[in-house]
Amino acid sequence: MTKKRIQIKLENGLEARPVALLVQEASKYESEIYLEAADKRINAKSLIGMMSLGLVSGEELVVSADGADEQTAVAGIEKFLSGEA
Repeated sequence: MTKKRIQIKLENGLEARPVALLVQEASKYESEIYLEAADKRINAKSLIGMMSLGLVSGEELVVSADGADEQTAVAGIEKFLSGEA
């Protein structure tokens, strides 16, 4: 399992469109991917779950992935949340 604390640097945080794009990014990977914030642990491939987080720019979360491509998955999610994707 790979885990990393990441700060959200998307201008508008995780509102509807960025959440949909993040779910698409997470779905590219074979690994199970979870985001942990505010005492919630959400499957990054679940649109409804991700919408429930309501995270804004500047907040931190923990990304964890478990599977064959876990390191690549965490790096891809970090790149997305950093606004580099």
